[in-house]
Amino acid sequence: MRTINQVYINGEFVTPYGTEVQELINPSTREIIGRVTLGNEEDAKRAISAAKKAFKTFSRTSVEERIQMLQRLHDAVMRKLEVMMEANINEYGAPKPAAIGRVKLAATNFLDTKEALEAFDFVKYIGKAKVVAEPIGVIGIITPWNATYSQITAKLASAIAAGCPVVIKPSELSAIQAHLITECFHEADIPAGVINVVHGLGQTVGSELTRNPDIAMITFTGSTRTGKEIRRGAVDSMKRVTLELGGKSPNIILDDADFSVAIPTAVRQGYNNNGQACVAGTRLLVPKHRLKEVKQIAKETVERIKVGNPWEEGTELGPIITEKQYNQVQRYIQSGIDEGAELVIGGVGHPEGLEQGYFVRPTIFAQVTEYMTIAKEEIFGPVLSILTYETEEEAIEMANNTDYGLGAYVSSSDIEKANEVAAQIAAGVVLINGAGFEMKAPFGGFKQSGIGREYGLYGLEDCLETKTITGYDSAK
Repeated sequence: MRTINQVYINGEFVTPYGTEVQELINPSTREIIGRVTLGNEEDAKRAISAAKKAFKTFSRTSVEERIQMLQRLHDAVMRKLEVMMEANINEYGAPKPAAIGRVKLAATNFLDTKEALEAFDFVKYIGKAKVVAEPIGVIGIITPWNATYSQITAKLASAIAAGCPVVIKPSELSAIQAHLITECFHEADIPAGVINVVHGLGQTVGSELTRNPDIAMITFTGSTRTGKEIRRGAVDSMKRVTLELGGKSPNIILDDADFSVAIPTAVRQGYNNNGQACVAGTRLLVPKHRLKEVKQIAKETVERIKVGNPWEEGTELGPIITEKQYNQVQRYIQSGIDEGAELVIGGVGHPEGLEQGYFVRPTIFAQVTEYMTIAKEEIFGPVLSILTYETEEEAIEMANNTDYGLGAYVSSSDIEKANEVAAQIAAGVVLINGAGFEMKAPFGGFKQSGIGREYGLYGLEDCLETKTITGYDSAK
């Protein structure tokens, strides 16, 4: 049992003013594994005040000093790899290999940003003007429960590189993971007040970050609904807002693709992170005349996927994070059945023998139309919808027929054709033929999937203001 009864403010672990206690549940067993005392608005104000004070000196640190901080942050996370991996498995339900990868990604985010910082030019000359990039100010960081480590470090790394102190509000559902990574920050010898972490709810700590005039920027990852609330709340103080929000990513399989490879890959892209990934390819678009073949390959792929205890060797899918989220996924599966989609495999209820946790039967629907609920709304669970098209033009139109635009996937044996299709999809990231993500490249969405970009050079730039100075050389 882990008890977390402190927040991190001004370089110290301190008792919060907030008194509300939340239980932390292992989603694989439904057992209580911890309790966290949640901070409140007063704790957020204390953290903001500490960050504001730290900005005066931290904003003037040298690039070399910040490069060294990023390296120390990387090293501190790597030293805690084992215990952070265990927390990700027990608190979130990630299978062990995925949990190891998450911690390593979190650490690597610091090195990737360090590389971007080393190459960044903070002063440029345009015509007769000197253009200077300066840190924007104190940044409020609000992160989700499905990628606690990597989301916190990606946002934090950019802020550190820019010279901006931060106040972090991690998800209250991932308090153990958040506390462990906060210990890493403390051990990395970062100046007091530069990194502050306050556990708390969105309506208390999150709202204070959003409305407080001493916060210059909010960077948020989470639902589109909450992102809209943050954007509205930030208007009065004219904060900069970067939002990485929901998705309903299309996965286009062109007729010339190798279906024996493309379809199994597509299934796993749809089930990424236990199905709880905003960038998961949950709409599989295939040629209509190949539907029977697609269903067979997809069904066989799911039958080979091991769902279960995330500690066990070979497990690919763990549980959904909470009972609330589990029930929501069940409602979506039932809506697919009720609206007439063909259930290829899976369905409502738990997989056999896994009734003790929030495990979902990995589900595939076929004969899905664009206007079914399961084709339009983000489910955030291992549920894949197969839609069919007659022509490539129709496939592209279907892919773009969504309010979202975060990710997309394309498979083809003709790389030129795949690139032509990718160029026509309204999405922030397009992966071709099973390619992975490039974490040094910008990440973010079109349309209701967000505003702004994160990671690498683009994440650094979003934390900076530009100042134009003319006459700077008038004494010459």
